[in-house]
Amino acid sequence: MKNNKQEQEVEHKDSGNNATSAIAGLVIGGLAGAGAALLLAPQSGKETRAQIQQKTVELRDRTTDTVDDAVAQVKSKTHEITDGVRGKAKELQHQAKELQHQGQEVIVEQLDRVSAAAEAGKAAIAPEPELVTARKS
Repeated sequence: MKNNKQEQEVEHKDSGNNATSAIAGLVIGGLAGAGAALLLAPQSGKETRAQIQQKTVELRDRTTDTVDDAVAQVKSKTHEITDGVRGKAKELQHQAKELQHQGQEVIVEQLDRVSAAAEAGKAAIAPEPELVTARKS
């Protein structure tokens, strides 16, 4: 059980690291591309600024998509975990009801035995009717 929990934690950490790495890669790649465009572009400053603005918008859109994908993955994983916990809870409730029913059956059996023993004890203690009439005479 601990291994499963640890694996889930590792998977959860890996998912977060993957998303963070992807975002960091996009930002660094975008900055490197923009810098290279500035240095290597044989165009006017106005055209360069327009291109930088366009690349910035593209980078923002890709980053937004990546973040949205990461959020969707986290939500999906959370839903899976929640469903798993609910399933286990239902299973445990069923087992608890079963144990309760078995306990009630045992109690009824023991009460029946105690009642039978009490009746046998009363019968053993009670005087026999023939002896009672013989003593009165």
